[in-house]
Amino acid sequence: MLNLASILVGIFSLILVIPAQIPLLGWANWIALPFVVVGIGLGALSSKDSGMKFCIVIFVIAVIRLALGGGVI
Repeated sequence: MLNLASILVGIFSLILVIPAQIPLLGWANWIALPFVVVGIGLGALSSKDSGMKFCIVIFVIAVIRLALGGGVI
C-alpha cells in the first residue's frame, strides 16, 4: 500500500516537474521537491522499491534542472 502511495505522490510531483522544465518556470521545482522527498520516504517504508526508484528519478531531474537554472530560473 505504501508503494502505491509513493507512486501516486511521484505522479503528482511529475505533473509539477514537467512544466518546470520550461525557462522561467524553474521555481516550480522547489514546490515539487518536498513532495518527491515524501514519496521517497513512503517508498523506503514499502516492501517494494519501484515507487522509491520512480521518485528518485523525478528528484534527480528536478535537481539537475535547478542546478542548470542557478536555483531559481
